[in-house]
Amino acid sequence: MSIVAVEIVYRGIFQKQLAGKLSRALVFAARKAGKVGISFGRYGDSPERNGIPAKQFAYIAESPEELEEVAAQYEPKSVDISIVVDDTLCKGVESWGWYGLQPINALTKEGGTLLVTSKKSADELIPHIHRTDIPYNLCVLDGEASFAGLWVYKDDHTDARILGAVAKVCPQLAGLPDMEQSIRENLKDDDTLVESAHASFEDARLREVKPGEGDPEEPFSFDKPGWTNMEEGLVVRGIDVGGGFQGEEGGYEPGRNPYFKKWSTRTMRPVVNFETCTKCTLCWIACPDSCFDVTPEYYYDANMEACCGCGVCEQICPVNDCIVMVNETVFNDRDSQFAMFKENKEDYEEWRAGVVEAGRVENRNPVTGLSPVFGGLSHGA
Repeated sequence: MSIVAVEIVYRGIFQKQLAGKLSRALVFAARKAGKVGISFGRYGDSPERNGIPAKQFAYIAESPEELEEVAAQYEPKSVDISIVVDDTLCKGVESWGWYGLQPINALTKEGGTLLVTSKKSADELIPHIHRTDIPYNLCVLDGEASFAGLWVYKDDHTDARILGAVAKVCPQLAGLPDMEQSIRENLKDDDTLVESAHASFEDARLREVKPGEGDPEEPFSFDKPGWTNMEEGLVVRGIDVGGGFQGEEGGYEPGRNPYFKKWSTRTMRPVVNFETCTKCTLCWIACPDSCFDVTPEYYYDANMEACCGCGVCEQICPVNDCIVMVNETVFNDRDSQFAMFKENKEDYEEWRAGVVEAGRVENRNPVTGLSPVFGGLSHGA
């Protein structure tokens, strides 16, 4: 069976229109090539909250009969191309707490392609991507995460550039002339869009990722109860009240849902300057997800397992640059910042200054000079 399957992984709400346009345009391009296809989304309403990972899919087949055989599947078991329109998703996706953390390459088949929009190189992204036991290809499309369809980045050509790259890395789906027709009919009849698609076709390069390369972390998972061992009636278990900071007697660390890892929703994380912190409590009070832990010294440590990266703490903090939102791809861990600060203040300050500067470069929009944050707007650069 000659089926080509594509998944598009995007940030809920913010990139929904972009993902939908891409999925439809791929199917139309395939039809221009004499094939048949179907475009559909994985999630519908509540899971597509701000920043929550969601997916669009496309099936391409040589005949209607072949398409019918796969069209009823909830999602493909493997895909030829995984398109990732935000490089922070490379760390893995947790949609809404049903299955734990899914590696970004979980569905990418052997020899398939992970196509990522990013300002980073392939070698810089691979340490964030979970290891697999099969080889696959990584193609990095030079560009920032796009909000195409919202009130910013409307004409950044991300959609056309991705379509051009797909024609290069997966010619069995559709060729460049077919992509060009699809762009003109489904995106915009604009020569500059077509030129962008041609440019990305020429620039697309594959980097083979070998088995064993990448993040060695075991993705978080849990056993779901089957229908034979469910309890009678509806049981909504409360979350523990919590206890002392990191198991100590002093401070306070609230109980949290052990299954939903909200950190996969964030594109940025807060970095705290404890030296300038006035302990005003505003970040702790305003955080919508109660992600701040109270230390025995009455500082407020953002718990990186619980933080969703909304940026409210940065906005409400009265001390300039005491809390700075930094692009998630700068980090390789989810460790406690306060623990690092307490162990060695000088080392922490050197680390903090370094990641903040690196984050400013990562986050800056070359047009506006500002750093967009999901859920709010940052102070900028």
